[in-house]
Amino acid sequence: MSAITTHVLDTARGRPAQGVPIVLERQEAHGFVEVSQGRTDADGRVADLLGARSLQTGVWRLTFDTDAYFATLGVPAFYPEVRICFRVARADEHHHVPLLLAPFGYSTYRGS
Repeated sequence: MSAITTHVLDTARGRPAQGVPIVLERQEAHGFVEVSQGRTDADGRVADLLGARSLQTGVWRLTFDTDAYFATLGVPAFYPEVRICFRVARADEHHHVPLLLAPFGYSTYRGS
């Protein structure tokens, strides 16, 4: 299992958000650098965000292309993307960052 995982749930539809493009980045001295990208599966998850890379402490960012997701549903949405920055203080811990998504709002938290 990847040390960083996410799960996107479409709370307006009451189901996982399939097909959401996601970019994972890590902050370095000159700004954020892309580590990987993926797309949520039928369960709203990306199987492996880090690949063979090891988790490092520091600030990370997940960007969810919500415009692309809602466009496939033909639903107008207020937020074209959601960016979640989070800190990894311990590289030996799992970091689960869920996104609860609706066309006009979203919420996130540190999951388990």
